[in-house]
Amino acid sequence: MSDILETVYQGQPETPCLDHGFVRLVDVMPRVLPDGESSCDYAIAEAARTSYKKGTQRVRSDRDLIRYLMRHRHSTPFEMVEFKFHCKMPIFVARQWIRHRTASVNEQSARYSQMTDEFYLPELENVRTQSQINKQCSDGQLPEGLAQQILDELKEYNEQTYQAYQNYLKEGMAREQARMILPNNVYTEWYWKIDLHNLLHFLALRCDPHAQQEIRVYADAMVELITPVVPLTMEAWNTYHPLRNAITLTGLEVEALKDYLSSQDNPAPPAIDSTNKREQAEWNDKARQLGFSI
Repeated sequence: MSDILETVYQGQPETPCLDHGFVRLVDVMPRVLPDGESSCDYAIAEAARTSYKKGTQRVRSDRDLIRYLMRHRHSTPFEMVEFKFHCKMPIFVARQWIRHRTASVNEQSARYSQMTDEFYLPELENVRTQSQINKQCSDGQLPEGLAQQILDELKEYNEQTYQAYQNYLKEGMAREQARMILPNNVYTEWYWKIDLHNLLHFLALRCDPHAQQEIRVYADAMVELITPVVPLTMEAWNTYHPLRNAITLTGLEVEALKDYLSSQDNPAPPAIDSTNKREQAEWNDKARQLGFSI
């Protein structure tokens, strides 16, 4: 038997995020690996095999099985692995994050404790302009002089609001009300526990280039932390997820491609880089649907 965190990390590393934040992998389920196993991928394959009454008998490799599950969106086996993180982030990032309602969360309480004087300020080159195309996104950078002016004003405002917060507490105002003056860039922290299936959904959305940069930093850190724990799953996720390296075609795009291929002289489909016969057969079926001649 071996402890997965000790095997992979020899401790519990803390990955810095933004200027004062971090992500730390606190725990994993299954925590203890059976003899001969080096990652938590085994628990996913074991659960999948149980569903067709083969128990732990290996009728195919764990890698092939996990890739099949990921390709065909059989999500339940991935719920057999869970991760618990300790995270510290600005409140505005936490409010985006909490929209993913499939995790168990316990956040620092500003009713029970005083908030620290840590406020997120972006790097000078990361003070962004509003996109003129997408109302919810930034696009480009503010001129350096204006960006520096804004950062100086934000820093001064943060210092003033935190001093006022401290004064309110000294005067006896309740913590639950004194916190009202603090801005959204003050840091909070929480413990966040989630199964692998739902974590991958979170990561697909928040690692995407369209996600806000400040939350993407945390998602990217999580990818780095969990990859050694479930390497086969992360390999399959990167290969087959449409927000990673795969592409999903709409019905209109399929019809356009079929019309194009029908005008060619019996085009043969390109070969895929896989030695898995099942995956090759699935590609051939898709190629026929797209209009390739097989």
